[in-house]
Amino acid sequence: MKLHNGLKFGITAGVCVALSLVMPALATPGTESDPLISQSYITSTVMPQLEEYIREEVAKQAGNTTGSAAERFEVVKLDNGDRLVCENGTELILRMGTATIIASEAGGIADVTVGTDLAEGTAMPSNHHLIVPLSDGRGIKATSSVLVMVKGGYKIK
Repeated sequence: MKLHNGLKFGITAGVCVALSLVMPALATPGTESDPLISQSYITSTVMPQLEEYIREEVAKQAGNTTGSAAERFEVVKLDNGDRLVCENGTELILRMGTATIIASEAGGIADVTVGTDLAEGTAMPSNHHLIVPLSDGRGIKATSSVLVMVKGGYKIK
């Protein structure tokens, strides 16, 4: 009986050793079905692509792109009495001088700094981020010499 158990153990051990030698040959790492990514691949290929993508996104956010004027703020000078009529989505920030809001029948200009709607004739607050919702004649009228940062479409009248 001891010999029989020893034979079973020997056969089982032999099968396990044989399988351990055959299995690595069946599952070859680094193939399409079992991809292997090495540190050198990550370092030489993935990281430079990721770094370039991050650089581009940071440059876009900082306004350092070569995109159109609608993608970055432009400093516009207005003289007393000039009207800046804006298209929908235009953003405004008053940097110097005084101006009043030009509204329409549909409403005024959104002051997203404080979360209010600025009505017709309201004084434009300095250093507040304003957004024009529609292209219906809304904008600002300079009541002195004005410097305003503008992002988006506009006409000076």
